Amino acid sequence: MDRRHLITTAALGSAAALIPAAAAHAEPLSGPHPGADAATLQRAMRRYLADELRDLRTARVTVPRIFDIGFNWHPPVASVATFDFLLAFGFGNRPPANGGDPSRVLPEPGPMNEDLADTVVKVRKRSRRRLPVYAQWEIARHLKAKHGMDDVVSIEPIFAEDGTITYLSTDGVVAQVVELRANRPGGVGRAGVIGFEDHIKRCVQTTRARGVSAFAPRGFAMPNTYDPQSAQAWTRDRDIYLIHDMYAQIAVLRNDLIKERYPNG
Repeated sequence: MDRRHLITTAALGSAAALIPAAAAHAEPLSGPHPGADAATLQRAMRRYLADELRDLRTARVTVPRIFDIGFNWHPPVASVATFDFLLAFGFGNRPPANGGDPSRVLPEPGPMNEDLADTVVKVRKRSRRRLPVYAQWEIARHLKAKHGMDDVVSIEPIFAEDGTITYLSTDGVVAQVVELRANRPGGVGRAGVIGFEDHIKRCVQTTRARGVSAFAPRGFAMPNTYDPQSAQAWTRDRDIYLIHDMYAQIAVLRNDLIKERYPNG
């Protein structure tokens, strides 16, 4: 049995300890399962990658990055009592009614965003305050129609003069909220982030990258039922979405590393 097989066997054995944590969801958004031996898995990954690259130094700096992007899906959490506002990010949608052109006609919000709207209501109720709510338009539609929340601030897509629609990225949503809250006496404030379970870690990271203190609400399970009829193909199946999200995380990390190491280009 060669060295790579031994290392792979160790890595798979450690990874197996993580599988029940992903399946059980016993403590929503609270961090990895106590039984998950992350340090052992990272050591196995580091040994394997060092052998593959023949470069221990590069393996040492690369494995933590890979581990964070691919094996850590829990955002930092905080008590609802510490939030100054809620920020809800949409996830997927349904094709426009009557077969409209999605470049000119808004899609239907869809069931995943309805689940997110329900979560916003639960979190706001727990706060026992009328926390300001900023929600991507798909969620805002459900908040108004289903829950009668008439004070939600809807973050809308951009309509051009020719009628075409530009849909906002996760970062684009944060940028609009920061602009809306920038002139408040206490600044933007702390955001309580609501997002689909596999999206929320990146939502919190993206919000923080804009200089905003951001956390997921402690003690709340985020929606995790995928919609096979979503108009966004990458949000129909979990395995495909995870690749999409890791791709997005890697793109941000790449840009940050280049800027940090080569600030002058």
